[in-house]
This record gives sequence, C-alpha cells and structure tokens, in this order.
Amino acid sequence: MSKVLLVHAKGGPPLGHVLSRTAAKAEVHLLALSALPPAVAGSARRLCASVVTPDDARRSDLVSLIVARAEAVGADAVLTFSEYAVVAVAEACEALGLAGAGSAAALARDKRLMRRAWRQLQLPQPEFRPVGTEADLRAAARSLPGPLLLKAAWSAGSTAHQIIRSPHEVPAAWARSCAVMAESAQLGYAELHVAEADADYVVEQIVSGTASDWFDEPGWGDYVSVEGVVANGTFHPVCLSGRMPTVEPFTERASITPALLARDAQDRIVDLARRAVDALGLRDCGTHTEIKLGADGSMWLIETAARFGGAMTVPQIEEVFGLDLVGMLVDHLLGHPVAWPEQALTPADARGAAGSLVVLAVDGRGRAWPDHKVWDFPAVSADIPLSRDSRLSVVAESSLPDGSTVPVYDPAAGANTMAALCLLSAADARTVLRDFETLVDALPRVLPAAQPQEVSA
Repeated sequence: MSKVLLVHAKGGPPLGHVLSRTAAKAEVHLLALSALPPAVAGSARRLCASVVTPDDARRSDLVSLIVARAEAVGADAVLTFSEYAVVAVAEACEALGLAGAGSAAALARDKRLMRRAWRQLQLPQPEFRPVGTEADLRAAARSLPGPLLLKAAWSAGSTAHQIIRSPHEVPAAWARSCAVMAESAQLGYAELHVAEADADYVVEQIVSGTASDWFDEPGWGDYVSVEGVVANGTFHPVCLSGRMPTVEPFTERASITPALLARDAQDRIVDLARRAVDALGLRDCGTHTEIKLGADGSMWLIETAARFGGAMTVPQIEEVFGLDLVGMLVDHLLGHPVAWPEQALTPADARGAAGSLVVLAVDGRGRAWPDHKVWDFPAVSADIPLSRDSRLSVVAESSLPDGSTVPVYDPAAGANTMAALCLLSAADARTVLRDFETLVDALPRVLPAAQPQEVSA
C-alpha cells in the first residue's frame, strides 16, 4: 500500500475530513506541527500508522524535518492542507523528488511576490506597494489613492488587516497590525518556514466592489472564490463558491457552494482565475483563488493559494458535487490517473447546496453585540427556525466547546475571534443564504448571556 506523509498545521479543511479521505487512499503518517484538535485526536491515532509531534528545537529547519520524516516512513507522497506549511512542504517535495506545488510555491504565499507576478502580466488587481516599516507605509499612503488596506504579506484568515483612510492613521494601523501578527503567532496562525515573515506587509488600494451586477438577488457578497487544482502544471477549475458580505474590515462570514452566477459570468471569472494561477507557475497542488467583483463586469484579483480553500470549502464541494478533492489529490500525487472536471461545475450540476458560517459577535450590519454571550449550539439548533429540509451542524474541531464565552469581535484579528464554525445543507444556494441571514440575526437573541465571571475569564 502507498504511504503518505501528511503535515498538519493550523488552518485548512477540518483535519477529521482530511484524515478519513487520505486514509482511504494510502497508509497515513501524520507529522503534527500543531496540536491535534481534541475532537479528532482519537480518530487520528486510529487512522494513522504513526503520529509524530516534533519538539520546538527540531522545527528550526522545517524542510529537513519533513524530508527526514518522509524518508523514515518511506513516503510516496507528502502533502499539507495548511497555508502556513505550504512552502515548507513544497520545498521538501522538491528535495525528495516527489510531486508537489513546486519551487514557485512562495509566489502563492507572499502577497508581495504574488502581486508582482500578476503585475508583470497586467492582470487586474488593486494598486499596491510592498512595505516593511512604518516609514514605508507612510510613503505608500502619500502615493496611493485611498482608502487603503494594510495586509501582512504571509497572513491568512483576514488577520492583521487595517483600513487606512488618511495618512495620520498610519502609526496606529502599523502598530496594531504588528501586534496582531505577534498574537497570531502565539496562537499558531503564522508562517512556519520563512524566517521573519511577520515583518513583511503589503498595502493596497481598496477597490469598490458590487454584487448587484453579478447576482440576481440581494444578500451576496462582492467576491467569489474559484476552487481548483493544478495537475502536472495544468490548471483545472472545479467550481465557484459565493460569499455573504464581509465584516469590516474584510473578515469572511460565510462561504456558500455553489455561487449562484449566470454561466457567462462564471466563465469570465474562471478565465481570470486561470490566468492568475498560470502566472504563478504552480505544478501539483490544490488552488483557491479569490476575486473581487465590480460594476460593469470589472474584476480584481485578491489572492491565490497553493492549497484548497479552508474552513468547510472542501466538504461543501464533496456534498454538493460528489467530488472527494482530498482523495483525488492524494491519488494524483501518488501517480494514479484522476478524472478532473473538464470545466468548472455550475449550479446546474449541483445536488443541493452547502455553506459554512463563521460565528462572530457581530450582527448582520457588522455591529458588535451589545452584551457578552455564551456559545451554545443546542440552543441555536433548537430555537432558530430554518427552512424546511435545511440541516445545520457544528464543526466541533473548529469551534469552542458549548459553554464558552463568545469572544468580542476584533476587526484586526479577523477570524481569530470566531466562536464557532457551522455547516448548513439545503435545497439550493439561495436557501443557504437566507438561512444564514436568519442565523446571524437570531444568534444574539438565542444565545445565553455570559455571567460576569465568565466574561472576565
């Protein structure tokens, strides 16, 4: 039986989903760079031939660590689904002579390199400047038309994002972004391989998106993601996922599969995603490309990742389109033939719809809840009426235990302040969107109030 070394770190699809699909294809050896979620620790040890958690000293040379472990278990493939380990795994695969994202993987991680590659081909994107110091940011704020968005070049999950509306906001924005990156690193949400990656930033012009020119009904966000894969250097689009509007500054609230777009609109979006992925020179990996939608058919590239979308994107695709993307990628990396979709699947190909909702302590307008609440999924499932035949569940490994105080939403920390991740399945994407709106409105009403001692804790 073929052997796979799976490198686990924070982020990406739920580990339980990834492990079960990988174990169905090969003998799995798990290299855990982050602690295993308690909800899947037991199943991980049943599904894996070995589970190794290296000490901090051995992580100083992450590529060598991965190579040594792969050689020790005789791995036929090495892969990760975490944004923070993509570059290290790609370099390890290069050293081992195994299929992987390739030497260009850093272009799909470092937003500065990514945007430069796209600029060389004149692909549409916001005007930007790389920045490494507060002085750089001040200079960029004087030269770029505002408002601006400051991003950490190696971040994920909308962490360390700061909107800058005038030059006098630069010092506070710079200090806050740097502080959030340090806090994220302590939580395990940081690049694991590239030294001093937390010092790299990019600032870009905020472009005006509009969903109304692309969707027939209100409630959709003004950006989508194109999910796909690169196999032997060829990009294969799989499908599109839509969004609810983000919470300020740009924290994602919900992903919905499929995106309810007309065929010609989807084709234009996929064409831009293809050009974006091709520009990065990736070889063998999943891809996740986010695209901002504007008026009169205009579009701007947000970013491309050399891995599948995080949260519940991959399980949503499996439920809606019947494609086990994890298993298909494992098969491909092992050299087995895989029948990738000939073109991006559409709502007409879908069997219902599915979406994931990030529970944040903000209402539908992005305003903070007036008081502190306790996360209680049984209360949510029992007391919030959803559409007939809609099914709601909680992703335990990505959620706080019931009885935990819901964190106060911090715009700079983004998804780091989420309380839970919920999955909803329904008859169609329109129903998922409406049920999510119902959930967002009802959560502060049905969740129990936190006691003062719980808030202070």
